[in-house]
Amino acid sequence: MDLTQHKITAKNIIRNPSPSRFYEEVIKYDPGSAITNKGALVVRSGERTGRSPADKRVITTEGIKDDIWWGNINIPLDEHTFKINHQRATDYLNTRERLYVLDGFAGWNPEHRLKVRIIAERPYHGLFMHNMLIRPTKEQLANFGEPDFVVYNAGKFPANKFTAGMTSDASVDINFDRREMVILGTEYAGEMKKGIFTVMNYLMPKKDVLPMHCSANEGNDSSDVALFFGLSGTGKTTLSADSDRKLIGDDEHCWSDKGIFNIEGGCYAKTIDLSKEKEPEIYSAIKFGTVLENVVYDQDTREVDYEDTSITVNTRASYPIEHISNAKIPCETGHPGNIIFLTYDAFGILSPVSKLTPEQAMYHFISGYTAKVAGTEMGVTEPKATFSACFGAAFLAWPPARYAELLAEKIRRHNANVWLVNTGLTGGPYGVGSRIDLKNTRSIIDAIHSGKLDHVTTEKDQVFGVEIPTECPGVPSEILLPRSTWDNAEDYDAQAKKLGNLFIENFAQYKEESSEDIYKAGPNVEGTAN
Repeated sequence: MDLTQHKITAKNIIRNPSPSRFYEEVIKYDPGSAITNKGALVVRSGERTGRSPADKRVITTEGIKDDIWWGNINIPLDEHTFKINHQRATDYLNTRERLYVLDGFAGWNPEHRLKVRIIAERPYHGLFMHNMLIRPTKEQLANFGEPDFVVYNAGKFPANKFTAGMTSDASVDINFDRREMVILGTEYAGEMKKGIFTVMNYLMPKKDVLPMHCSANEGNDSSDVALFFGLSGTGKTTLSADSDRKLIGDDEHCWSDKGIFNIEGGCYAKTIDLSKEKEPEIYSAIKFGTVLENVVYDQDTREVDYEDTSITVNTRASYPIEHISNAKIPCETGHPGNIIFLTYDAFGILSPVSKLTPEQAMYHFISGYTAKVAGTEMGVTEPKATFSACFGAAFLAWPPARYAELLAEKIRRHNANVWLVNTGLTGGPYGVGSRIDLKNTRSIIDAIHSGKLDHVTTEKDQVFGVEIPTECPGVPSEILLPRSTWDNAEDYDAQAKKLGNLFIENFAQYKEESSEDIYKAGPNVEGTAN
């Protein structure tokens, strides 16, 4: 394959091999790899076992400099430094004995899909993106032509941290004008996946298409569609993998005038504490063709221990969406009737389910709340609120209001219901309360799908102003009203006010670009309007 147009002159280039061939290449050339007793491929991602958001850079070209949401999410980098990193990556790749090229698509809708090319040294990276991109047919591959976006993955080779703009030996640089991405100093495969998502987050709003960090599934037909928004650990992948519904996708979607389509061709599920009983669809999907990152396995039986986090708590499985038996392929469907915002509330304040007005939906979408619990980070001794705009701030390109406006317009046009579902704690904060049982959360989701929550009696939350159903099929009514689950109601009130203030403090940065109705849809901690 000729890659000279990408300044790649290496001779041994393997393009779009089969998974079997990838397996052979990984076992030969990726140290620490193995095949499990279920046929999945275990790999190690090197020193970094997660993304490096502090090392992500966006190139400040004339074409995009007035569009981007600049700051800690999109850190600017000049074109000259990008050229240095690009040259460093291509020079390194040209020294390798073999390279792997993976051509695929981002976006199932042909009108909006992006042709993506991955150029990598590690075969594991090629198989990972074989799973995560939409796999072209033989005919599509033969007529692929020039890609719309190219990823140069030279992750084994460090960035020069003395180069202007570098903060470590890792650098993930996105150039929207050149439609190129350069990876140096990190071998974590998720950088490629989320880099492509960032690109789609920039390109799609230009076409009035809303890119979303959410999962999606479909009921009996394309008129019964649900979206699940939520940060890592809230249950987005788990709750969308429903044996009674068709999976559209677990992580990245777009909402166009024609409906919902998945951006990806696969799933990237967390595997910490994975079990057949709790997550049967994901458990069964881990078989031949699956990439398991940084898991621990028995050296004799090759059985994976999903509870072992000695390498990282961020153990992951990447598999083609076809591994989910009830996946809908092509991964496209109609407009959603229900939109579900998932949060892990470690303060024990939010109800397991509440219904939002359109204004409250915009407030909570822009807020993107979840919480970390004590012990997850050094120095964290009590629940810590985390806010990520649009439930995916790390991948936004435009300011959050651009996405919120698109979502609001689509919700109004298609009369979608919006729900806030807490998969976190009940009965008290972390250390006192217990996690809401998964079976209860599943019953809540089932009631949303069936419409049984649309007309039940509700009670207004005094701080957050949302309407809380007082009954739900299959769910103990006593857990629906969180204040009643605490031993001391006054303690609950104090904690609710504390959490409400955290929302208000976070939303202050978006107040100027939000309407008064949206701002007033937030918490009321004083008993009067904000």
